[in-house]
Amino acid sequence: MKEEPHSVDVHVGKTIRIQRLLRKVSQTELGDRVGVTFQQIQKYEKGSNRVSASMLVEIAGALKVDVRTFFDDLSTPDNANDNPAPSEEFVISREGVLLNAAFFSIKNEALRKKILKLVQAIAHTEQVESEAAE
Repeated sequence: MKEEPHSVDVHVGKTIRIQRLLRKVSQTELGDRVGVTFQQIQKYEKGSNRVSASMLVEIAGALKVDVRTFFDDLSTPDNANDNPAPSEEFVISREGVLLNAAFFSIKNEALRKKILKLVQAIAHTEQVESEAAE
């Protein structure tokens, strides 16, 4: 019977994925930069394979981030959340990371606020429509 990945390994893996996507680096490209296959990068990102300290330093260098980035916002065992909310899952999804990066690349703050209001209005409309269908 296989054990579940440790929550720290999962957190580090998710952070690797987020940082990789923010930099528009494929798993293959990151693997090439650090000398492993894209399948190994997938396993790191899922937390199914632990990332050694030396490999984490290599990945940080390849992504041009401080190695401490991978431990930011790490929950302690007392308040760890093994079942993230759907919104948390979206934030770390490919679409969530890309949407976030694109949104913050918009320099005009007033335009960002208008986009946010538009998205909120669309979400509200869909919520009202789904409630009416019930």
